[in-house]
Amino acid sequence: MFQQITILGPGLLGASLAMAVKQRGLATRVVTWSRRPESRAKCLDRTWCDAVHDTPEDAVAGSDLVVLCTPVQTIVPLLAQIRPALAEQALVTDVGSTKSLICREARGTLADHSATFLGSHPMAGSEQAGMEHAQADLFEQAACILTPLDDTPAEAIAKLNAFWTALGMTLTAVSPEKHDEIVAHISHLPHLLASTLSSYLATQDHTWRNLAGGGLRDTTRIASGDPGLWKQILEQNREEVLRAIDGMEQELHTLKAALLNHDAPAVTALLKRGKTYRDQLRQS
Repeated sequence: MFQQITILGPGLLGASLAMAVKQRGLATRVVTWSRRPESRAKCLDRTWCDAVHDTPEDAVAGSDLVVLCTPVQTIVPLLAQIRPALAEQALVTDVGSTKSLICREARGTLADHSATFLGSHPMAGSEQAGMEHAQADLFEQAACILTPLDDTPAEAIAKLNAFWTALGMTLTAVSPEKHDEIVAHISHLPHLLASTLSSYLATQDHTWRNLAGGGLRDTTRIASGDPGLWKQILEQNREEVLRAIDGMEQELHTLKAALLNHDAPAVTALLKRGKTYRDQLRQS
């Protein structure tokens, strides 16, 4: 599918992507770069990596697909850094959890360049970080959201759609703004709820956690995510996250009022609606 793919930032997602690409034969060569020298050294020992470079500019030279797998606040600055080294007609994408700001600024960064930026958000990953936790099957049966702008070439959309589909993903295309609204509700809000619950319980008797069962572990698993990375995500998607919090606060207010008023039917209705939604979630 590609002669050479460059992955900038071989952490959990980046390394998993490289493994999957190699396993499925989607590129002749996979090249990587990492900001940290120790990470670059680790890549040298991995069978999914054909070459490691000390600079991102060297890493992207000659690649027809470049995937930015770095924290969201670094994506556009990194794109500006590699711009002079990008091959003609190169396709550039990312795996960031926010899109509106990134896609608009990326278009300006690549103005008057033949390379194309098209945002991607594979809805895969875990609370773990680092290439040590990478899995070649991480993307199988998961959703992926593409966020083309109005002037994104149809050929680029088709090519990236085919790439993620070849990795076993189900593709959806929406505007960057719609993407940010969606993930504020189905990704960012759940993380905040898990973190807020864990933060609240941390103020209670610490011995209680020794009594917790699987329910608390399941509910709060994602709270183990990197706080620094999540701070960046929340800052970039601030307005949509605030709207999602407003909606959640209203739902909690509705439940609280029902309990205060001994309104058993209202409590049951909310619990049933929640169960139905959970039971209908896609299985990955």
